[in-house]
Amino acid sequence: MRRTARTRRWLPLLPALLTAALGCGPALYTTGIRSAELKLEQARDENARWYAPYEYYYAEAHLRQAQTEAAEASFEDAIRYAKTARDFSERALEIAQRRRQAER
Repeated sequence: MRRTARTRRWLPLLPALLTAALGCGPALYTTGIRSAELKLEQARDENARWYAPYEYYYAEAHLRQAQTEAAEASFEDAIRYAKTARDFSERALEIAQRRRQAER
């Protein structure tokens, strides 16, 4: 009988909890995609297309795929692609900065 009373106490909160859980995907995606876009923009500004083409274009492709997955409401996949895009943008940025320093 105690278990039923506990269940009844949580039952009204169930819709709110489900709504909160479902709402996290787009919020996490938005944060991840924005971070990846900013890093890719920094890499572009450092001319990473020339100095680190593999990393740069790999990041760019993953960023596009993240946007595609988000458009299809596959937010878990979109978040994963955005993270990969950010990681490779950071690598491209680091490589470009190192190579530009070596040229000076």
